Amino acid sequence: MPIIGAAAQCDEEVAISKAVCQPTLRLSVRSITYEAKDILSFELVDSEGASLPAFTAGAHIDVHVADGLIRQYSLCNDPAERGRYLIAVLNEAESRGGSLALHKTIQEGDLLEASKPQNHFRLNYQASRHMLFAGGIGVTPIISMVAELEARGAEYLMHYCTRNPEMTAFKRLLDPLAERGKVRFHHDGGKPSNGLDLASTLREYVPGDHLYCCGPAGFMTATANAVAHWPTEAVHFEYFSTPDDKQVDKTESETPFQVSIASTGDVFDVPANRTIIEVLRENGYTVETSCEEGFCGTCITKYVEGVPDHRDMVLDDDDRSDFVLICCARSKTPILVLDL
Repeated sequence: MPIIGAAAQCDEEVAISKAVCQPTLRLSVRSITYEAKDILSFELVDSEGASLPAFTAGAHIDVHVADGLIRQYSLCNDPAERGRYLIAVLNEAESRGGSLALHKTIQEGDLLEASKPQNHFRLNYQASRHMLFAGGIGVTPIISMVAELEARGAEYLMHYCTRNPEMTAFKRLLDPLAERGKVRFHHDGGKPSNGLDLASTLREYVPGDHLYCCGPAGFMTATANAVAHWPTEAVHFEYFSTPDDKQVDKTESETPFQVSIASTGDVFDVPANRTIIEVLRENGYTVETSCEEGFCGTCITKYVEGVPDHRDMVLDDDDRSDFVLICCARSKTPILVLDL
């Protein structure tokens, strides 16, 4: 993970307390399995055969797939397992390099560096019913949630939306649950209007229900619109890309500001059409990132002065009182001081 300022490690069971995470795990690819069209799963084990750090449903790891290339992948196996991590990767046509590298270059027996598990997408066990909505490859964290809810005997219902059965990952695993009425498959043939009617399905909010949703931007936006009347605390999203209605253009309409580095006193101008990360890199700071759109959390950084203009999909209100994602945030004050 990022190498900015003082190095730190992140534990998924501990609240965010440092600006950065570094790779702490050396994982061996034990097996690669075809799960669906363009989707492979990778079974990862400790290179020395040790047990792996515990994780909870909805967690992800940051995988260093190549030099300078970091990608977040949800863990989709049962959280009770300690001997392996399972991730699934879609070979995207417009990949920024991560999925292509894993699909084309990684083989069984290869070694990968990764962070410990982190979780921004936790189950709320106080819920009386868990509504799980997965779109395409967004099924990965949901699979782990299903395993944990099954183990707890909790009430849940999963809706899984894909184009067709051939593009439905983990279908064989989920088929027995579908027979029990716990999972419902929806195939739209490429036309969302032929798939799950989100507005109708989510029109009625039942007190005690909690919704968990993961999938492509259009699916996430449609789901968010369908639950706009739900209590905010009952809705949980895991983003793989910036939602359609959250896109922020780098235009001259943005207000310039300055960013200062607490440890050195360096002050840099952040123009209207540049990000904090771009400015820091131009001035010799090593900044590792992944999405650079505010939905992965790789560049999380502590700030000590100023008021950030938060534009991420990761931090909650408590986190935002101390941390900022410098790939997308700007500043509401003339200067923002980072604890680097």
